Amino acid sequence: MSEPRVIKKYPNRRLYDTAESRYITLADIRRLVVDHIDFVVIDKKNQQDITRSILLQVIAEQEHSAQPMLSREFLSQVIRNHADEAHGVLSSYLEQSIRLFSAQQRELRERIRQVTGSDALDAVASFAERNYQRWRSVQDEIFRTLHGALTSSRSRPENGEPERDTTARPGT
Repeated sequence: MSEPRVIKKYPNRRLYDTAESRYITLADIRRLVVDHIDFVVIDKKNQQDITRSILLQVIAEQEHSAQPMLSREFLSQVIRNHADEAHGVLSSYLEQSIRLFSAQQRELRERIRQVTGSDALDAVASFAERNYQRWRSVQDEIFRTLHGALTSSRSRPENGEPERDTTARPGT
């Protein structure tokens, strides 16, 4: 297995990716995690591994989004249990739970792919598009029908007699 990518954190709080020779942001760190790229963040001042604290910053930044994942109660429980002597057990439990959830999610996607021939998200998007097109077709038909009914009702007088031409003609 290759060595992890080294990210250096400078005293000015900037992160420097030594593999790409450029400064990066927390969003870039998130991308590395999502892309399963192994990395380590080293504090340039004291050479300590600060990867965990950077990952916590990424999580904190994500939790400021419109739909946070971690509830207030969950975060409170983590804080309460962190001081408990059994926090190692909780840590292991949470880690195993996330692994199990991820494995089940992959398995479900694979099953859906086998049944539908496409990814679950593709299947849902395709289904939504077909429903939208059906809805749109029904809506168009309703508007055509209403337009036709309004047009024909305007051309007929209310008493059922044919309309008389009331336009003025020369010489009348």
